[in-house]
Amino acid sequence: MSINIVLVEPEIPQNTGNIIRTCAATGAKLHLVRPLGFSMDNKYLKRAGLDYWDLADVQYYDSFDELKEKNENAKFFYSTTKTNQNHSDVNYEKGCFIVFGKETKGLPVDLLNDNKETCIRVPMRDIERARSLNLSNSVAIVAYEALRQIGYPDMR
Repeated sequence: MSINIVLVEPEIPQNTGNIIRTCAATGAKLHLVRPLGFSMDNKYLKRAGLDYWDLADVQYYDSFDELKEKNENAKFFYSTTKTNQNHSDVNYEKGCFIVFGKETKGLPVDLLNDNKETCIRVPMRDIERARSLNLSNSVAIVAYEALRQIGYPDMR
């Protein structure tokens, strides 16, 4: 196993479809925490994932607590715009979990406050209108940094 990508209550099917494609191409496992803002039968989700569905390992959870309980010894990183620690300033390891929040709100503030030392962000310009990157772009940026650090396992 390389890394794990977690989407907590994703809302936009095209983003999740693109992330499924990224996970399929990199060998990352995708964990989806309900409620989802769309049906897994959504045509936009299917189109964005193209023909990569059979290559992706996708797991579903009814809550973030359920995911944490099933992976209690794993290392977790929390992606947010509300930290100063860059995604490239931490040490990822095989099997780590990189957690992303819903497109409109991000991760819950309590979760971020409880995990300040493992919160990460992708650097951006410091202007008000550039609030955040697209979710699927953020996942790709952070995933590839984590994969680079662990030597691109099973990738050519």
